[in-house]
Parts: sequence; C-alpha cells; structure tokens
Amino acid sequence: MNPSLIYHVTSSLDGYIARPDGRLDWFDSLRQADEEYSFQYFYSGIDALLMGRVTYEALLQRGGPWPYPGKPCVVLTRLALPRATDEIQLTHCTPAQAVAALNEAGFQRIWLVGGSLLAGNCYTAGLIDEVVINLVPHLLGAGVPLLATGMERSLTLSDQRRFNSGTLQLHYQVQKQAGASAPIPAPRISAA
Repeated sequence: MNPSLIYHVTSSLDGYIARPDGRLDWFDSLRQADEEYSFQYFYSGIDALLMGRVTYEALLQRGGPWPYPGKPCVVLTRLALPRATDEIQLTHCTPAQAVAALNEAGFQRIWLVGGSLLAGNCYTAGLIDEVVINLVPHLLGAGVPLLATGMERSLTLSDQRRFNSGTLQLHYQVQKQAGASAPIPAPRISAA
C-alpha cells in the first residue's frame, strides 16, 4: 500500500504562506476552538511528518517545546542541526527517498509540514496525494508562495469547512497523472 503525503498548510487569500522575510505573524495566533479541534483531528490521523530545513530552523528559533510531539519527523537537510527531540531524524536524501523510507517503516499518512520549496519539489515529483489549505481572510501582497515550483495538475475538492474566524479549509485530492514513475529505493528510517 502506498503512503499518502498530505500538504496541510495555511495560506493568505492571495496564495502566500509567509511574509517575504518568512514571518508568520499575520496568522500566528491562537486558533479558535473549532480550528483547534479540526487541527487536532487531522494531527491524530497522521503517522509521521516530513519537513524542510527552513521550516525546521524557524520552529527551533521560536523556542519552546517541540510543537509536533508523538510523531516521527524527517527533516531534509544537508546541515548538522540540533535535534529538538528524539523523534526528529535529520537526513540528506530526496523527498521521494524519504517518503519511500517512511512507507517501508510502516507509516501511511505523512504530513508535509510547511516549506514552499519542499512542497513544490514534492508536487512536481508527483508525491503529494492531498492538499489541505486553511485559507485565511488576509491579503499579504507578497511573500513565500504556496508552492515554489510545480506542474499543472487537476485537483478534486473532497471537503470544505468554514471556521468562526472566517478561515476556509479546502481539502483536495490530487489527480495522479498516468505513467507515474516508481519511487526510488530509499535509506531506512526507523519506525521507533
């Protein structure tokens, strides 16, 4: 069984996930109860996280406890960075190799956490199966785009929610293209 890679992300109405300098202050506040419940429901249904270096470093800079406890997290990086918890694995491989290794370790629902460049690379490689966008009623005018790169693909809307804050959550299935290539064999990632 192939794993599902889910790009669950918050975006401004004009398609940016962060300000040009990477700041998230435009939505970085406490979620309202209905949004928090929805996020906790999503989080309880995933097995592992896949994250890029920039997102990981931004989380380290914020300080405080690791915001995603109880789930293994693979961070794609070439740098020797500190590990926030024992659940973090820092590795240098392609996204396809990381997803294949997580699948081999038994993880089926993988959250692609932030990162315009990583998300774009995963999308271009045909790795993303679902896109969940929390569309915040805010216009940034410029910033880090939802996807840094990508190819044209059709999406099928599978669910939508409106939160009390005015945020809309749109859940799409990515339509796979015919003739998708097989995943590249990957380095082993421990399920423990």
